[in-house]
Amino acid sequence: MIFRSRRDNKQHLRLARLAVATFFFLNGVMTASLSARLPGIQMQLVLPAGQLGLALLGCTVGGLLAMNLAGRSARRIGSSVITTTAALGMAGSLPLMASAPTLPLLVLALILFGAGSGAMDVTMNIQGVDVERAYGRPIMNSFHACFSVGSLVGAVLGSMLAAVHVSPEAHFLAIALVAGIGIAWSSRFLLPAMPEQVTQKALSLHLSPTLVRLGVIAFCVLLSVGALFDWSAVYLAGTLHADAGMAAAGFATFLVCMAMGRAAGDALTTRFGAVALMRSACLLAASGLALALLFAWTPVAFIGLGLVGIGLSVPLPLVLSAAGRLSEQNTGATLTAVTTWGYAGMIAGPPVIGFVADRSGLRLALTLVVVLCMLAALCAPAVQTSTNQEDAIDESEAEQVKVN
Repeated sequence: MIFRSRRDNKQHLRLARLAVATFFFLNGVMTASLSARLPGIQMQLVLPAGQLGLALLGCTVGGLLAMNLAGRSARRIGSSVITTTAALGMAGSLPLMASAPTLPLLVLALILFGAGSGAMDVTMNIQGVDVERAYGRPIMNSFHACFSVGSLVGAVLGSMLAAVHVSPEAHFLAIALVAGIGIAWSSRFLLPAMPEQVTQKALSLHLSPTLVRLGVIAFCVLLSVGALFDWSAVYLAGTLHADAGMAAAGFATFLVCMAMGRAAGDALTTRFGAVALMRSACLLAASGLALALLFAWTPVAFIGLGLVGIGLSVPLPLVLSAAGRLSEQNTGATLTAVTTWGYAGMIAGPPVIGFVADRSGLRLALTLVVVLCMLAALCAPAVQTSTNQEDAIDESEAEQVKVN
């Protein structure tokens, strides 16, 4: 009877892991789908670039607000309900954006999409931390690898459908339906609501030096990721004079290497430890970008961007995993704080790089990313792991998690 209970708990945890991975994958698909079809939506509404930029600001505002609300709500009702609701909000907003007849309605749809994405950023990572804690070994990178794979799938599918002139309405409706089915199936296996108690110790974590250093890493890493997302292809085309196809291929190299790095991240964490991996990854990213900036030759830049992708693949999962371990009583608050730092970096990165590039050139502007990666490496001790790294799931841990 005890053996059967242990086996059932292991099966439930595996299903919970698959469910969380599905949410990460769907988040990546939906986010990349929007990015791929934004030009089509812009053409439908005949929006100048400035108005589209203001509309996208609604996505950012919705994300920041929902991120903080989700972190607080997770203490009371648990993360499973919020993750499911936020994912459905993202899926439902896609057809609304594609069919919006006016700019104000597009802004409202983008706010809804951003709110769903921001809430998911916190609560699906809470789910990931809870599952990792129950497993007793690093698995956080595998979830973020699913997001990277989902982003690649969404971007490729969006590009193909745009090329054959499938309308954004039809595309987004199909994505929403498929995502809805995936959400409905996966939500049954998320870990149940485990309300968190806010203690004085948990509240003091907001001023914890460790949490501040984790926030600095998140800020530096996501600013770097945002800068590479928006400026790597521009650097290849504008500074190195690569053609449009080669520039796009360079960005794809960065994405593929990031996905590969995340796929191997959990095994590397187990083998070398979180601190050593964090420090090495950040220094690898700094070295790769420095290589791409120093040598004005496209093949060398491709190698450099690949190294940057590998280097920037594991720091964020390591930071979120460490933040979740800071306080089991207030996981939502710690993850919200770190995620907000990272989100601020992602928002700040592209315009800061653009501002510096206007005055000093893009090569010098991207040097800022090299410096930030080195700063993140200095903060690496903050991710010191304190969890049990055993390969097997301990029975006492498994029985503490009662799955729906």
